[in-house]
Amino acid sequence: MKTLLQNISTLKHWLPVLLLGTLAPAFAQKTERPNIVLILVDDLGFSDIGPYGATEIETPNLDKLAAEGLKLREFYNNSICAPTRASLLTGQYQHKAGVGYFNVNLGLPAYQGFLNKESLTLAEVLRSGGYSTLMSGKWHVGDDEDQWPNQRGFDKFFGFIPGASNFFEVAPKEKAEVKLLLNNESYYLEPGKYLTDEITGHALQFLTEQNTTKKPFFLYLAYNAPHWPLQALPEDIAKYKGRYSMGWDSLRTIRYKNAIEKGVIAEGQKIAAADQQLRPWNKLTYDEQQYWQRRQEVYAAMIDHVDQGIGQLLDKLKELKKDKNTLIIFISDNGAQGGNGLPVYTSRITGPVGTAGSYERQNSNWSQTGNSPLRNYKDSPYEGGISAPFIAWYPEKIKANTIAQGTGHLIDLAPTFYQLAGVNYPAQYKDLKTNALVGKSLLPVLTGEANAVERGTPLFWERSGKKAVRDGKWKLVALAGPTPQYELYDLETDRGENTDLAGQHPEVVKRLAAAYKEWALANDVVDYEKLRPATAASAPATDRRNN
Repeated sequence: MKTLLQNISTLKHWLPVLLLGTLAPAFAQKTERPNIVLILVDDLGFSDIGPYGATEIETPNLDKLAAEGLKLREFYNNSICAPTRASLLTGQYQHKAGVGYFNVNLGLPAYQGFLNKESLTLAEVLRSGGYSTLMSGKWHVGDDEDQWPNQRGFDKFFGFIPGASNFFEVAPKEKAEVKLLLNNESYYLEPGKYLTDEITGHALQFLTEQNTTKKPFFLYLAYNAPHWPLQALPEDIAKYKGRYSMGWDSLRTIRYKNAIEKGVIAEGQKIAAADQQLRPWNKLTYDEQQYWQRRQEVYAAMIDHVDQGIGQLLDKLKELKKDKNTLIIFISDNGAQGGNGLPVYTSRITGPVGTAGSYERQNSNWSQTGNSPLRNYKDSPYEGGISAPFIAWYPEKIKANTIAQGTGHLIDLAPTFYQLAGVNYPAQYKDLKTNALVGKSLLPVLTGEANAVERGTPLFWERSGKKAVRDGKWKLVALAGPTPQYELYDLETDRGENTDLAGQHPEVVKRLAAAYKEWALANDVVDYEKLRPATAASAPATDRRNN
């Protein structure tokens, strides 16, 4: 009987993976398994690229991927860097993976600040299935050496471990401020070189070296742009001189209209109500307008340069004759950065914004435009915090110029990749029982068999006491506080979250609040009020170094 129960338990763990193999025959590759490239950018807003509405920013390569592939109207993240990366890399909700709050240890397993061993990374699973596993860019899910990428399944790694980095080195090698690693060894960014180029360059080098093998590859390309500090190459900044003279109020409306025209926002949806804490553009002095234009010119230049890197990646895939059998996914880790404070590390600024000596961050004024037409910013459970672009490109497998609803989530990428690769997710790994996958494969959506993920259960969010539940058209939101004050939105008609319907539908509020409590218990989510002392103690490092 004991053996029978063990077999049943194992079958329950494996059943979702076994069922995946029955779907999406267009992606089955018996002779040559596909390569997978996952591109993650940092703090990019919903409408901050051409295919989603930023027609004033030059992103020809993302335009190409979207035109030849698929865009989702709804794809969700965890609203902030480290928790997003935890779910992205493991297919778990962030608490189950050990990063419930951030990359700081709050003394509980769900809040230990690094990936636990029971939550397998994409690299660990795909490498076990015969893939080369490559990463270039930002890690942010484990600061200690035994938690670094090479120790969590990546064959090769270049990049940095914490949550932020200068894009230029201004110090000598013995006092380097840009803390980079190449396969666990320190790497010095030569003065004058730009970190985005280094991230792209090492990814391309890894692909060239990998080409000598007969294995398929998984490349995780994790750019830190356009995350602060706002730094870019002069020639890129110059391209955007004068483009933002219209100001954030006008551009926000233009982006909204463009998003509808591009098909990523439905006709009839209204733009989110304006942030009343922001000053209208026409109330700024001439000098203030010049200053804020310059900041947005730098931000646009950072995005532009990432797109240039994606172009180099496409060229490399073509050179290696792997472009026809490679899936590329492009997403952002959260919405654009909010806040209206002073520049980060004000005392360290030795040059104007954009230069190697600057250290300034994006603020709510332009970020409201970046997230247009959605509400709020990074680290928020509203749509502007947890929604991001999603582009998928796979020649001859994904129909060109496709737009789908999606309603996908980070937790869906792991089962998608494992199904595509024909790799089983193990119930045990190195003598540990693994956490079962909780997401759904996106392949039916990518192949056009479905318009949205058929989930059967709601999606959930919690970060520093801020909560959300998405179930069908309904979205429940509660901000941090001792007593939750629930808001309810019908996203089918109100993606901007302008009209709170909680008072009109108390039964929906009650049902979703009960579902949240059940999910929180299953994922070891702790009442944030009990964590406040620990998070306050970590605030200087969290807010200034890693956010």
